[in-house]
Amino acid sequence: MDQAMQAPIDVTQVPQPNQTLQLPHGSIQLPVFMPDATLGVVRGVDATDLLHCQVEAVVMNTFHLMQKPGSSTISALDGLHSMSGWPRPIITDSGGFQAYSLIQQNAKFGKLNDDGITFRPEGSDRKFQLTPEKAVQLQMSYGSDVIMCLDYCTHVDAPPEVQEISVKHTIAWAKRCKQEYQRLVEQKRLTEEQRPLLFGVIQGGGSFELRKQCSEALLEIGFDGFGYGGWPLDRQGKLLTEIIRYTRELVPRQFPMHALGIGHPGNLVACARMGYQIFDCAMPTRDARHARLYTFADVQQLSNSEKWLSYVYVNDAKHIKSNVPVMAGCDCLCCTHYTLGYLHHLFKINETLFLRLATIHNLRFMTLLTQRLRERFDAQER
Repeated sequence: MDQAMQAPIDVTQVPQPNQTLQLPHGSIQLPVFMPDATLGVVRGVDATDLLHCQVEAVVMNTFHLMQKPGSSTISALDGLHSMSGWPRPIITDSGGFQAYSLIQQNAKFGKLNDDGITFRPEGSDRKFQLTPEKAVQLQMSYGSDVIMCLDYCTHVDAPPEVQEISVKHTIAWAKRCKQEYQRLVEQKRLTEEQRPLLFGVIQGGGSFELRKQCSEALLEIGFDGFGYGGWPLDRQGKLLTEIIRYTRELVPRQFPMHALGIGHPGNLVACARMGYQIFDCAMPTRDARHARLYTFADVQQLSNSEKWLSYVYVNDAKHIKSNVPVMAGCDCLCCTHYTLGYLHHLFKINETLFLRLATIHNLRFMTLLTQRLRERFDAQER
């Protein structure tokens, strides 16, 4: 992933005026980074920690939640917001990417066909089915603020015939998702303010023609926003800049676009320049747990250089007696109360407090990053 930082990052370009996304559980300022709370929790922290980090929304995953704790349990606990104690917006991924990954790992785990996705997780005796209708039903029952259509995910290196099947199924499933969504909104008599938003996902791999075909079909069906679908990196871990930029250009700027799975700080800035406004990724919290913490090399502002981002590797021996915070000027709990030397000590003794403090710092870094991007874009707009 570090390869994304090799090219200079120009943050002076203004992709579009900043927007506010109005959702049932509150508004979010764009661009926004959302940590992955895949199974209903951001590992190592609670809802109060997230609020203190100024996290505006989180992403949860239908594929995982329908297995653990299970939809009936989520219902019994009054939905995801009540269950997790998180009061602000929740975006739920349909689970298409995870089901695809499972089946690609071993065909015995499931299959994809015209009707949807059938899968049996490793070690499970139960078979699960995820149709477009069920994906919407589950997300609606969970209390999601943004529902993602079920899509047929592929890797960018998949052969053309696979990419064509992916686009065909993604469009067909999107139509069925929209129909089921409209039925449920009418059945529940949801007002414009109460209804969750519905996003379509644009597939097509690395094919410009297929991306165009998919986006045009989804625009005709009509959605509140769109997501970039498919694995966004090449085999060397570099961002697929050309196809990602092209996909954004296919969608009118009034529609928000979610760069699904993109969250490396450098990649986030690059995609924000292209006009993407919504980002999620497990990398910042995973890096935190592995003692790689993010800092701004220039505390005051993002510079037009690859050197605006640097890393602190807490495990390094040079930090044993360090009496400074991870990042000067950071207002998170970790940096305002604890030294780098103490964090090193916590990591070495495998203390769970390290996981919490490190995660809090990286999440605050990500919210500071998006705040600074908004400030830059606003300043350029004026």
